[in-house]
Amino acid sequence: MELSKRRQERAEFLFRKADLFELALCQKMNRLGHLRAIRLFFKGISRLGDGVFWYTLGFCLAVISGLEGVLVIAHIATAGLLCVLIYSQLKNRLVRQRPFISFPDILAHTAPLDKYSAPSGHTMNAVNFAILFSWYFPALIWVVVPFAVLVGASRVILGMHYPTDVLVGALLGIAISYSSILLWPAGMYANLF
Repeated sequence: MELSKRRQERAEFLFRKADLFELALCQKMNRLGHLRAIRLFFKGISRLGDGVFWYTLGFCLAVISGLEGVLVIAHIATAGLLCVLIYSQLKNRLVRQRPFISFPDILAHTAPLDKYSAPSGHTMNAVNFAILFSWYFPALIWVVVPFAVLVGASRVILGMHYPTDVLVGALLGIAISYSSILLWPAGMYANLF
């Protein structure tokens, strides 16, 4: 128990240092959200990144592609579930406060889905899904990759995350998606379209 408490205190100390380093970039990006049109656009992107976009896309592709599509979507959904399990465990262990909590001049332009900041679960899932949808349906790369980038940007603009939360979420999303491609037997269905 004592070792765990010391690790948590050490993590909090390191995050405070990182928070100060990232503060200027975080403030600049968050100020974009003061403009109503930008705020509403990125709130919409963030909301779609909650899963609506990915689930709708997956459902449509499963219907269009038949049994092979269902197997592909099972792979993508399983990798997505793994992302959720990993980021929820990391957030509860790293306990990094969200920027709008640590710095009063950073506004929360939307409500957080959970308590802590690191890593960005939205970004982790967006990158994971973008890679997997692009792997199986290459024609979608021009839609899913820009959408994933917008999801990551939205999290900083809306005051929910620091840039490094988004970066770490993206790196974890890359690692999970490529690992799942190597391990999942449905890889034989790559490039359906």
